[in-house]
This record gives sequence, structure tokens and C-alpha cells, in this order.
Amino acid sequence: MRIHSAARIIAIVTAFGCCPAFGADSQAEGAASEAYNVKTYGATGDGTTKDTQSLQKAIDAANQAGGGTVYFPAGSYLTGTLRMKDHVTLHLGAGATLLGSTDLDDYPIIWPAFKSFTDKYVCQSLIYGEDLHDIAVVGRGTIDGQGDADVFKPRGAVPEYGLRHGLRPYLIRLVTCRKVLVRGITLRDSPMWTQHYLACDDLTVDDIHVYAHVHHNNDMIDIDCCRNVRISNCTSDTTDDGITLKSTAGRVCENVTITNCVVSSRCNAIKCGTESSGGFRNITITNCAVRPSQIDSGISGRPRGLAGLALEIVDGGTLDRITVSNLVIEGTLAPIFLRLGNRARLYKDGIPKPGIGTFRNVTISNVVATGASMIGCTIAGLPDHPIENVTLSNIRVTVAGGGTREDALREIPEEPRNYPEIMMFGTPPAYGLYARHVNNLTLENVEVRWAEPDLRPLLVCDDVQNLRVNGLAGRGIENSEPTIFMNDVRTALVQGCVAPNGMESFLRLSGQSSRVSVIGNDLSGAKTPFGFAEGTPASILYQTANRMPD
Repeated sequence: MRIHSAARIIAIVTAFGCCPAFGADSQAEGAASEAYNVKTYGATGDGTTKDTQSLQKAIDAANQAGGGTVYFPAGSYLTGTLRMKDHVTLHLGAGATLLGSTDLDDYPIIWPAFKSFTDKYVCQSLIYGEDLHDIAVVGRGTIDGQGDADVFKPRGAVPEYGLRHGLRPYLIRLVTCRKVLVRGITLRDSPMWTQHYLACDDLTVDDIHVYAHVHHNNDMIDIDCCRNVRISNCTSDTTDDGITLKSTAGRVCENVTITNCVVSSRCNAIKCGTESSGGFRNITITNCAVRPSQIDSGISGRPRGLAGLALEIVDGGTLDRITVSNLVIEGTLAPIFLRLGNRARLYKDGIPKPGIGTFRNVTISNVVATGASMIGCTIAGLPDHPIENVTLSNIRVTVAGGGTREDALREIPEEPRNYPEIMMFGTPPAYGLYARHVNNLTLENVEVRWAEPDLRPLLVCDDVQNLRVNGLAGRGIENSEPTIFMNDVRTALVQGCVAPNGMESFLRLSGQSSRVSVIGNDLSGAKTPFGFAEGTPASILYQTANRMPD
């Protein structure tokens, strides 16, 4: 039997990227410092001298040698745009800061060959790459965009370039790149989105830390029309959206995993949208914590954040096969917001207007949300274009409460073309979940409690077909609306529920509702288990094996 030396075993294990206990980070840093050290190419790292040319020389040298690691030792490297090259890793050592220049002339205008709606946003970047492969940005250093500088403050239109958001560079923008790794670094104070990955394949973002509260559009990360993406072990606190999937062109964003992240945002913590031209497919989100932002910047959004989870299709496209599990959400206005709309924005000139998109096959489970506002959760499709096949299971939510009868009875506008946001419908008619234009909705072990008495129903379903409710629980008070209100609900099964004590009624039916079955519930707490609106016959209801009031 052949016995390998310890050194041989370590080399084999390290080659396969395993066993960090052997000090892979420190070994890589030492090796990098011997290779393409930016100071060897003339970089000063003094924070005042522009090092752009020296840094680019190091990148070019590594590329021309067939690949290598460009190492940044401790220091502050003031720079404009750096262009990445194939087979190049930027390694920011501990104490190293890549400092974005505040001179707009240091950021050339770059139009990618891949056309998307972001061509109308901004066209400058601190780190830029296009049509590259095998590239990385790693280390324990920092990329600081200095986005609070006065030169970046204007955010209006720039007509000469056809831009909407001013001359504000991204910190990292990679377009149509393959085999990309971003790991370990801290990114802060971007003038625009912190990171934009457009039409990239095989992207890994791991253990990064993002802080951005200096400007509008300070998203943590935007994954746009990308495929085969892994986001893990990240933390962020941003003024705008957190982990954001987009589709600003006709290419689907698909095969994305998001796990073990802690996200703080004044807007939406985890989001698919708003741009959705190509749609979203095969997305899994798990083991994440959402908490309020620690900074009250007042720039955009709300201090407590908007939605913990927002899934949106409004520009055509298809959202399909999404699973979300094991989330804890603290303090956002709404824990969950699902929206199919019809903004129908064109991502480039000369293409036909998209039809209404498709939203289907979403499973959300094991969610605990506390401190939500009176808005609660919303699932909203459009007439004749329902959201399809949605399951919510093991959901525990606490909301502020305070809703009135008037809130429960108000007409809710459709708003098909409006920007999708949790506040777009005003105060919803339910304190827990408002579901409208949905086909095949399952609610399993969903519990919603209010902090202040609320007269609205826990659950309102309007134009819902194939509804299953099992183990729904909430609170109730005298003279409030029923626990469940169904309007135009076709084929529903309600079981395993307990009516809160003192409720006037448990279930009220109206409109063209039909084939509603209520089986195996404890309805003894309600004064009258069932109610029917004028014109809605009692014959649509089948009930059996329920515990009824005395």
C-alpha cells in the first residue's frame, strides 16, 4: 500500500478547494504577494495618487502570462475603471481598500454588446468585465465607491447618453461572463447599484459584506438574466433592495440558490423583480434572516423595510418553480408580497409589447415574521390572469393590527400598470393575507396574530379557484368581520381550523362562490359559524364533522 506524505495530502486537498483548516486563505495571500503585487507595477496605495494605470498594468500582465492573481497589500488605492481580463483574480488583502475616484473622467462610458433595459440606467463602473471567463474578486479587503461625493449626487436624466439615473458608476459590473467568483470582500458606498451581474453563467458570491446608504438605487446585489448562480453566507445593510434578481432583457434568470444570508434593507430584502422581461425559473431561497436596517438614511424606502420577500412579474416573462424556506423576518412592513402585474415595459426599442406574464409554482414554508405593519401579506394576480399553484405552509406572522370595518369593506383597485410595491393597494381588507386572482392556493398551518385589535378578517380570498385551508389560526374580537371572507371562490376546502372566541362568524361567502366544503373544524367560538351575502345561496356550502356553537 502506498503511503503519501502529509505535504502530498495537503497539496491534494488544497487543489480541490477543501479543508480551510490548512490556512488556504493565508497561503493564497502569500503566493499572491510573490506574483502580481500591484506595488511592483507602480501603485502607491496612499489614497491620493491615482493608481489606475498601475493597477491595470498588473491585471494585463497576469492575463498575458496565461492567468494569475493580482494582489493588493494593505493600503488605499485610488482608481477609476479597471477592466478585468480572463483568468485573473483580484485579491484584496486585509487592510487593502480599492477607492473609487470622484473624478467622472476616470470612468469611461461603456455600452455592453448585450442589450438590456439597464442601458437606460447608467453606463460606468469601477470594476468592469465583458465576455470573460474564470475571473474572481476575493480577499478580506474593501471596495469603497465614495458614492456620497458631490459629483455623484445628481441622479436625473443625462440626455446626451440617454440615461435615467445620472453618471453614477456601479462598483462591480460583469456582463456575459462565465465562471465568476466573488468572495470575502466588503463593498460599501456605491454611487449606484453595488454589484450588477448581467447575463453571466456560473457565478458564485460567497461571504461578502455590503454597506450602502449614500444614494438612491443602493441595491446590495443585482443578479440579472444570469444562470447557475450561488449566493451564500453574505450580510448586507442597504438603502435600496437587498438580494435582487432581475431580468432586464429577454433572457431568463434561472438556477439560482440563495442561502445563509443576513439581509437588512430599507426597501425589499429579497426580491425577484421589478424588471421581469425574461422571467425567473428554478430559484431556491433558504436559511436567511431579514432584519431592519441599522441606518435611518431617509434616502428611500422605510426605516423598517418594505417587504421581507417580494416576487414580482410585471413586464411579461414567466416566474416558475420557486421555493422559499426557513426565513426569519423582523420588522418589515409586509413579510410576503407576490404580484403579477402588467407594466409591460420594453427592454429595448423596436420589439413588440409583451403580453401579461405567467406566475406559477411557488412554495413558501417555515417562515417566522414579527413586527409587521397592518398591511400583512398579499398575493395579487390580474383578472383572467391568476397567479397559479402557490403553497404557504408553517407560517407564523405577527402584525400591528388596528384595521377597521371600513378597511375591510373598501374596494381595492386593480392597478395593473402601477409599480409593484406592498403599499400599492393601500390598506388591504385582511389583516393576515389578502389573496386575489389566484388558482390553486394552499394554506397549511398559517397563523397570524395582531398586536392591536383588528376588525378585518384574517383571510380574504377574492376570485380564487381551488383553495385549500388547513390549520389557519388567528385572533378575533366581538363585532369584527369573519375570520375568513370568500368572494367568487370556486371549489374550496377548509379544515382543521379553530374559530377565535367571540367572533360574530367564522366564514362569510359572497358573489359567485361555489363548492365550498368546511370539514373537521372547531367553530364553537363563533356566534354564527357561517354567513352569506345577499344573493349567495347557502346551498353552495357543505359542512360536516365540525364542532358547532352551543
